[in-house]
Amino acid sequence: MTINAREAILLAARNIAQSQGYNGLNFRDLAAQVGIKPASIYYHFPSKADLGVAVARRYWQDGAAALEMICEETPDPGEALQRFPEIFRRSLEVENRLCLGTFVGAETDNLPPEMTEEMQLFAQVNIAWLSKLLVAANICTPADSEVRGAGHFFRCGGRS
Repeated sequence: MTINAREAILLAARNIAQSQGYNGLNFRDLAAQVGIKPASIYYHFPSKADLGVAVARRYWQDGAAALEMICEETPDPGEALQRFPEIFRRSLEVENRLCLGTFVGAETDNLPPEMTEEMQLFAQVNIAWLSKLLVAANICTPADSEVRGAGHFFRCGGRS
């Protein structure tokens, strides 16, 4: 295995969660996909809740890095804003996976509270980025930017 077991588990769990939701995650199928024994997952993640929280945390961290990359590659704030939907489009183009925020948003009642908090951070990171760029592009005032950023985020497929 070229990446360590914990990273392989996180990646496979993210893929499953994006295609089947949190309720679709089970350690037996996950272990088979990674090529390890189910008991080995418990070494890294003592419970499904711990795994879900780690997946959600990594998801918003990866999302924040993708947003930063857009800013680095596209310094014009208006053009960077136009690139925002590509983050969601890429998920759909790769094995027809939904944004994790959209999927788990529908499962909120069944999620561990800590996972819900991590997914709320995903929304907050995206909305803050959009708000900043909306102001920088002179599209709206700072007073209106959070509401406008949230609207843009939710239209593109995000959910908190």
